[in-house]
Parts: sequence; structure tokens; C-alpha cells
Amino acid sequence: MKSLIKLFFALFLSFSFVHAKEFVIDASHSHVGFSIKHMMISNVKGNFNTYSAEIEFDEANKQFTKLNAKIDAASIDTGISKRDEHLRSADFFDVAKFKTIEFVMTSMKENKVYGKLTMHGITKDIVLQSTVHGLIKDFQGNQRLGFSLEGKLNRKDFALTWNKILEGGGLTVDETVNITIEVEAIAL
Repeated sequence: MKSLIKLFFALFLSFSFVHAKEFVIDASHSHVGFSIKHMMISNVKGNFNTYSAEIEFDEANKQFTKLNAKIDAASIDTGISKRDEHLRSADFFDVAKFKTIEFVMTSMKENKVYGKLTMHGITKDIVLQSTVHGLIKDFQGNQRLGFSLEGKLNRKDFALTWNKILEGGGLTVDETVNITIEVEAIAL
């Protein structure tokens, strides 16, 4: 009887993980971006050019079973070299000291990905809205997964506090950062 229970348990475990596949990011078709209000009148957009992720996706349940990412903080790119240098400095990301930004998924419920974001040496909980755009086979027969992640964070929660008060009132840089991530990934 114990052997039968062990066999049943082993079969249950193997079937519960059979649907999860590993994926790797196709960086040429992906984007890790952000936007933030500047001088209270416009949005400045930027992105990070160097990143990687460990992705496992359960096709049957349309859920991530693993979603962990690392971003090279020095790869920040707003299209303006002088601004990028300032963002890399100790006033903001301090990339000499804090080289990576990391996200580790802790759970997923419905279309929300819950996880821990570590930035500037500080770890905080964050929630990202997930939209899975689909799974397809490409021209070479590879399975591809497309998805988006969106969320907001307060940069002050991560000790990114640099700012200047404007002459007419208000601040140069808003506290709220909008995150927009588009990923196309290939099954391993």
C-alpha cells in the first residue's frame, strides 16, 4: 500500500510540472522601459539595454511558474548622454556600487505577478500587471512566448531621492516611475 501511495505522489508531482517550459529572452524583440514625469509637464522615457531573465511558463494554466530578471543598471538609456551619466551617478542609481537591478517572482494570481524588486541595495515588494499575448511557432519551428508587464513604483522607496524644487513650485523629477516591459521569449 505504501508503494502505491508513493507511486501516486510521484505521478502527481510529475504531472503538476509537466506544463511548465523554460524560455529565454529574445532581446532583439524585447524592451525594458520606464517613464517619469519631468518638471511636472512632460514624461521622459528611457530603457535598459542589457538584461536577462529566467522564465518558466505553464501553457495549460497561462501562468508563470518562474520569472526572475536581472538588469544591468549601467545600461540605462534615455537618449541623452548627459542625463544618462547623471542617472548612473551617486545622485540616482550609483552604478559603481549597485550594478544590478533584480526582480524575483514570489507568486502569480490571475494576471498579477508578485515579487521582490532589489534596486539601489533595497528590496521591496512590487506587483506587476501581466498580459500574455500568446504562444506561437516561428519560421524555424521554435516556440515563442509574448507577454507584457506593467507597474508603478515610488523611486523614494529605493533611496533614489535626488530632486530640485522648481522656481514656481513643484519638483524637477516626479516620485512615481511607470514600468513597461515587452518580452518575446524562445522556448529552450
